[in-house]
Amino acid sequence: MREILLPIGDELICTLGVGEMVHLTGKLYTARDAAHERLAEIIEDGGQLPFNFEGQAVFYAGPTPAKPGKPTGSIGPTTAGRMDKYAPLLISRGLRIMIGKGLRSSEVTEAIVKHRGLYFAAIGGAAALMAKCVTSAKLIAFEDLGTEAIRELEVDKLPVVVAIDCMGKNLYETGKLKYCS
Repeated sequence: MREILLPIGDELICTLGVGEMVHLTGKLYTARDAAHERLAEIIEDGGQLPFNFEGQAVFYAGPTPAKPGKPTGSIGPTTAGRMDKYAPLLISRGLRIMIGKGLRSSEVTEAIVKHRGLYFAAIGGAAALMAKCVTSAKLIAFEDLGTEAIRELEVDKLPVVVAIDCMGKNLYETGKLKYCS
């Protein structure tokens, strides 16, 4: 399995094909529904985003509170389709990598192709195991959202699979990856 260092540049993005399993290592950000809504409002109001989106990865997850000595509690992907309303706007602002579970809209796929991005599927139901990949966590924005606040994570070998590649090929449409809602 190939190890990919975050953030990922355009050249590397174009080498990753649908269905390829990889380990992600480096910095990424967590953000779920409520955080996405606030990010979109900031953009629409012409405000300053809490971090530079250019080339970054966002994991659609809200880690549970950390146990003593651990950076986070369990952390697993949430259903990505809940972010589809906001994703094209964030992709147009530089977001390149999204990590979640489940299907994406045609608008998100079009934005991925237009701006050279990727959508990775993470393993649902393995949140305790995925937490072992997190080496540090830092609150970045929206503390009032609790577990859904934006956090900057350092991860080591987070296992994911390319679900939509930069050409718009979709693993869910090939029938090789099943999704149960």
